Amino acid sequence: MGAQGVFKIGEKAVYPAHGVGEITDIQTRSIGGRERTFYIINVLENGMKIMVPTETAAAAGLRKVISRKEAKEVMAILKSDEVAVKTQPWNRRYREYMEMLKSGSPQEVAKVMRDLVRLKGDKDLSFGERRLLETARSLLIAELTLALKLSEEAIEKEIQALFA
Repeated sequence: MGAQGVFKIGEKAVYPAHGVGEITDIQTRSIGGRERTFYIINVLENGMKIMVPTETAAAAGLRKVISRKEAKEVMAILKSDEVAVKTQPWNRRYREYMEMLKSGSPQEVAKVMRDLVRLKGDKDLSFGERRLLETARSLLIAELTLALKLSEEAIEKEIQALFA
């Protein structure tokens, strides 16, 4: 069975590094003489439209929103006092964090956010690190909002409480 039918129009899906989107359409187009079917995804945060071929959607990391149980695991990762990336210098560490964000795994994204929030407590973050932190924060909040059925403000408060 192909990926066709995995997502339905109106369903929410998560695309690595872009975050939560809504499947607004499923279209078939002829590309290079070959019929291909695409999910048309509207990224909720910025309104960007993405076309993802249905047959490679899973390999590209398109997935359903995490469950409530997984959302609780993500919150536990945020709370834990481990450090995922200990690499020096900062540019190597930055690359490792970028890879973690691109993985699309909410657990990896949570580790990026946790590490950078802690790092920010010790020193000023570089411009790149601040952008990574903002990206991680917005990816997580968008998904946790759906998974836990809470408002963004409530999720934001809960996350702030974890780092207090």
